[in-house]
Amino acid sequence: MSNPLDTDAGSELFSSYEAELKLVQADLNQKLDQISELSGEPRKSAIRLAERTLDEANELLGQMRIEKQNIPSAIRSKVNQRFRNFESDIDGQKRKLKTLSDDRKALFGNRYSDNPGSDQQLEQRQQLLSGTERLDRSSQRLRDSQRIANETEGIGRDTLADLQLQRETIQHTRMNMLESEGYVDRSVKTLRGMARRMATNRIITIAIITILVLLIFAVIYSKFH
Repeated sequence: MSNPLDTDAGSELFSSYEAELKLVQADLNQKLDQISELSGEPRKSAIRLAERTLDEANELLGQMRIEKQNIPSAIRSKVNQRFRNFESDIDGQKRKLKTLSDDRKALFGNRYSDNPGSDQQLEQRQQLLSGTERLDRSSQRLRDSQRIANETEGIGRDTLADLQLQRETIQHTRMNMLESEGYVDRSVKTLRGMARRMATNRIITIAIITILVLLIFAVIYSKFH
């Protein structure tokens, strides 16, 4: 089997695919071991389950093939070696499954016949069933993709609504700030006017006091002369 998972030698996503693929491989090995002990309809059902598991393993292997291109070249050699090990393991499992599928006596039990025409019909039926299952899996993937797209669209609408609400809040806050600035400006002008009036009143008061003092001195001076 492949080397142990080394999270220091690859991206987290690649490592996640790697761990998931190991679980799928273990499940596939278990199914292959069970097929050897079955015959007839149970064997055919087990083979179909193993084929679906093998398809899942190949899909994960494809995702890993894409993801490893994003890994820095300095550590890519280690990842490539692990990837080749996985490819070799899956190829071996694929060959084993083919060998088990080609064992017609075990596959069809007492209904097995050496008649080429009968074998051809059974093979065509098996291929038809396999094609139908693949079509069902593809349809399920399309439904899942549609569901994800709808969920994404809903999230996008909610996000746009939140952004619109935030925009309105910011505009309202800005208007309040402008209005507050107007109040501050008017208050400053009022305070400046009051300060000017106070300064003027002070000057007038000082002038009046000065005149009164001068008048007092003039009266005193006139009395003594």
